[in-house]
Order: sequence, then C-alpha cells, then structure tokens
Amino acid sequence: MKVSAHAVARMLGTWQEGPGPAHQRLSDRLRLLVLDGRLPLGSALPGERDLAAALSTSRTTVGAAYRTLVEQGYLATRARARATVRLPDEPPPARKSVAGPSAIDLSFAAPPAPVEILHSAFATALEQLPRHFERHGYDRYGIAELREAVAGWYRRRSLPTAPDHILITNGAQHALALLARTLLSPRDRVLIDHPTYPHAISTFTEARARLLAVALTPSGWDTAQLQEAARDANLAYLIPDFHNPTGLCMPTSTRAGLRLACPTIVDETMTDLALEGAAPEPFALHMPTAISVGSVSKSIWGGLRIGWIRATPSLLERVQQTRHATDLGTPVVEQLATAVLLNEHRTRRPGTLRRLRSQRDALCEALAEHLPEVRTRRPDGGFTLWATFPEPISSRLAAIAPDHGVTVAAGPRFGIGGAFERNIRLPYTLPPGRLTEAVDRLARARRALARGATGTHTPAPVA
Repeated sequence: MKVSAHAVARMLGTWQEGPGPAHQRLSDRLRLLVLDGRLPLGSALPGERDLAAALSTSRTTVGAAYRTLVEQGYLATRARARATVRLPDEPPPARKSVAGPSAIDLSFAAPPAPVEILHSAFATALEQLPRHFERHGYDRYGIAELREAVAGWYRRRSLPTAPDHILITNGAQHALALLARTLLSPRDRVLIDHPTYPHAISTFTEARARLLAVALTPSGWDTAQLQEAARDANLAYLIPDFHNPTGLCMPTSTRAGLRLACPTIVDETMTDLALEGAAPEPFALHMPTAISVGSVSKSIWGGLRIGWIRATPSLLERVQQTRHATDLGTPVVEQLATAVLLNEHRTRRPGTLRRLRSQRDALCEALAEHLPEVRTRRPDGGFTLWATFPEPISSRLAAIAPDHGVTVAAGPRFGIGGAFERNIRLPYTLPPGRLTEAVDRLARARRALARGATGTHTPAPVA
C-alpha cells in the first residue's frame, strides 16, 4: 500500500515544534506513527522530494530522517523503489526506567472487577447452565434470558424494547465491527465525533471507509455541523453518553433537536457511569432509528466480554447473517452471568460511583497542583478527562513518560490527521494516591522533555 505525501503530512501534524534538529524531530514522529500503527507495516512511504514539498521543508531534512529510520530498522529501502515500513529485528536497547511493578498505567480507562458481585453472578449462572445442555450452544442472537434482561434495561430507562430488538455480541467493539461489516462498503463515508474512541477509528479504517470528522466544541456537539456532514455520510458514529475521551454528555436539548440523514450508531457503554445526577436518557428516545451499542465492560468489568446491539429486527437479521464469518455466538455462561447482573440492577452501583467521584476530584486537584497550566474540564460521568497542554507535546510526552514511571495515551490516538497533539486522555480509575503520584511523575516527564530528553517506548494500547 502506498501512502501519499499529503496523508503522511496530515498524520505528522505539528512535527516542527520541539527541541533538537529538524531531521531528528521528523524521524521521531515518523517512528511514533509506525509504533502506533498509523503507518502500517509494509506500506510504502512517499519519496523524499514529495514529502519535503508536502511538509514545506528541505529534501535534506527528509533524507536524513529516512536514513535514521533505516539505521534504526523502521524502514527498508532498495534501489529505485519507495522506502517501506517495517519493525526492527531486535528490540531497541533497554533504557533506564522505573517501568515495572511500580509503574502507573494511565492508558487504560477500565474499572477493577467487583469481586463479590461477579462471583455471585457466576455462581448463579452455573446453577442455571444445565438447562442449556440439551441445546447446541450456538446462538447468533444470544440466549433468551440475556436478550430479555437487556431489553428490560432499556425499558427501565423509558425506552420500549422487546427481546427481538437485541443481538448479543462479544463486547461493544465486536458489535461495532459487525455493524461496520453489515452497513459499509469500501469508500463509504462515516461521520465521527472528533476526538473519538480510537478502536472505532480502527474499525472503520479497516472497513476501508472514509472518515468525516466533526469537531467537538468545549461545550459539546455542534448540531448544525453534524447535520450538514450527515448529508454526505453513509453512517454516523456518536458517543453521546460521557464521551470517550472528553467526558462530555450530550444535553437533552441537543438530542431532541438532532436529525441526521444517515444511519446512526450511538455508543452507550458509559451510560451507567453518571457521577452527577441521573443517567442520561437513551438517544433512541429522540431518534427512534438510532442503532444503540452497549456493554458491561465499563459498568462491570472489562474481562466480562458481553455487549449488544439494539436495532430493528430486520437489521439484526442482516447482522447475524454476516456474523458467521467471525464467530458462531457468545459464551453461554458469561451471558447467564450478565443477565443476573442486569436483572439485579448491578450496572449502576452507588458505592462505585462515589469512589469514582473521589478519584476524579483527586485527579483534578493533582493536575491543579503539579501541572497548573494544563486545562481540563471536570466531567459529569464516565472514566476520563481530556487534558490540554499549552503546546503540542502529546506524542513526545507519551514516549518519554514511561522513563518516569507512568504510561499515558497520546492525544493523536483519538483523532485523525495528526490532531490533538496538545491533548492527553487521563482516566481516574485508580485510587486517589496513585493518581496524585501519576500526575507528579507526568510533571517530571514534562520537565525532562523541556530539557530536550527523548523517548523510545512503544505507545501503550488504549482501552
């Protein structure tokens, strides 16, 4: 696959800023794009002259950056051919780092398991399991007990739902992949929030769709821009409930006034994590044609890989017809346990919400003390806040942070075209003391970056 010079330039963003020679800054940023997966292995980079023109820099700078990447093992070259992306045969030399048991991982926005609740739910599931033994165990729609439990979860939120409006999946990501495979063709346009959930970007990119990004404003969603962009889109994907990564929640007035001219997927995995006030109302109350995706990975535990799609029976029929290409159904025991949790109203637990509020407040206080120049908005729910630095240092900060004992997700992971170099996502799923220590370490990393230090760490995965 050939990558155009203009595509590389968009991914690089504001690479010119920062310490060190220009060719070093360029090679560092290109290496991060490789490690981050945004420049796929085997892809052919543009020639030196073309990339130099797209970046408004000299061919000498691009040539030096390419040679550095060849020496490091990130590019392969041959005569009269484009350089192609690869990975080194050997890992980079070990660096002195405090990474290890004492390292603090802020790249995952996921809760610890509620042990007693999970243990009880699985004990009940095992008691119920024998009645399924006479069946073959493959069900592309999900077992009846869980479909009814999910439908009841919607009905309790004032959205009439029957079990035949529900299809059970192996998590929300699986649900999104099934919908992309069903609804999209190559070159179709998908409207997304910007920033958005990085695995959604990957899903739509793998479906060979083109992304139409509509920026979130500091106060939320721009209804006029969304409706205008939707006229040119084949599909829309929105996260209205405690948006990942910004934590924003779409107001009722916006939901009521939003009318999109294309099929719309709404991600409701954060719905039960309201920290101030009641949980948001279902998006489909205002847009009945909306396709809702949910799961228990955020409200219960990431290891419980159960999700669902709420849609019309006719669409679910199309989805299950494409499902056999990836799997034959969802494990029965996990479905039974999830049905117990939903029926017992365990996805919204007051004690957990109180703890999250305390952790959120501790993170905000630590940022005010150790990184006072960083701007944040205190979210009303979810797991994350979106931090904005005065300058575009996100990728470089993420690369050097592990040397100081903390791992973070750089802002460009949540966008396209190299955007959000001034942002990082910070989850508050750890105890207050660990969050305070994490921010202190992040502040140390930032000071080291200002002194000209660089990092060579592979970007952390994101959840």
